Amino acid sequence: MSNHKVSITDIAKKAGLSTTTVSRVINGKGEQYRISKVSQQKVLEVAKEMRYVPNLYAANLRTGKSNTVALIVPSLSNPFFAAIASGLNAEIRKYGYITIISDSDENFENEKKELEQLSARNIEGLIIVPSGNQWRHIKELYDQQLPIICIDRYFEDLDLPYVSTDNYDGAFHATKYLIKNGHVSIACIQGVKESTPNRLRVKGFKEALEQSGIRDYWVVGDDFTIQNGYLETKLLMQQKVRPTAIFTLSNTIAMGCIKALKEENIRIPQDVSIITFDEHPYLDFLSTPLSYVAQPVDDIIQIAVKYLFSRMQNKDMNVIKVLLKPQVVIKESIKTLL
Repeated sequence: MSNHKVSITDIAKKAGLSTTTVSRVINGKGEQYRISKVSQQKVLEVAKEMRYVPNLYAANLRTGKSNTVALIVPSLSNPFFAAIASGLNAEIRKYGYITIISDSDENFENEKKELEQLSARNIEGLIIVPSGNQWRHIKELYDQQLPIICIDRYFEDLDLPYVSTDNYDGAFHATKYLIKNGHVSIACIQGVKESTPNRLRVKGFKEALEQSGIRDYWVVGDDFTIQNGYLETKLLMQQKVRPTAIFTLSNTIAMGCIKALKEENIRIPQDVSIITFDEHPYLDFLSTPLSYVAQPVDDIIQIAVKYLFSRMQNKDMNVIKVLLKPQVVIKESIKTLL
């Protein structure tokens, strides 16, 4: 089988036209150069017959456009970020663009290298979920006029656009619901400590307890992983006084927590109640469906993409800093102790 890639010259030979004429038709400039309808149709028919694939790299050099947006997330193995990536890819496709998706593996150095390589590919915009609290490499590209927006995680005091969930509000009301149902011995298993969503969720958790006069509680963990949820739950269950409720700050942490409780023969909610941050379809298929804080993911995606493309089209827009309200969804995983 031949590996020869069909070129404009090949089309020109078969169509009996000049390479200049073929090039102009292929690049949508047939009308501009007053090429006859017959010749235009001939070029397009031959190109289709020969299965011609345009050289996008060459086109990029000519036009300065790549029709490409980059997305960097901390972990595609996390169902929350995988869902975001899928949703963003579908939304960006509506604009005729493709998405290059990259996974930083919750590592700043990886994120920095990925960003360097992606910017060298002439991307036209960037959507990023930062892996930590390092921001200079992102701000540098933003200051060079690359349209950028942060989603989910962001930098509160920095002049960078973002759209995210009101994480404080979600954690505060989830914790208040536990307290309302008689729980005063509550543990929180957190994720990446320095990430903005985690800090605000922990803040909401603590302030809900302290406003209710509860000063003794647990805040443990350091990663948005199944392993973190598993290990920290194992340790919590060794306490002389166990928590009656656990608030996990991601659905991946919740998965590890459930595994640990099952191994210890601890029942949900009879022995311990659970509520988690982030919605996922699997939560409803557990033997005891979990209560959760649902983030408005679809709204986050649509706002982020609309803003990014407005900036890419050079529309004069203010830097947006949008926080959307989450919803606390109650299932069978919380026991009333009153």
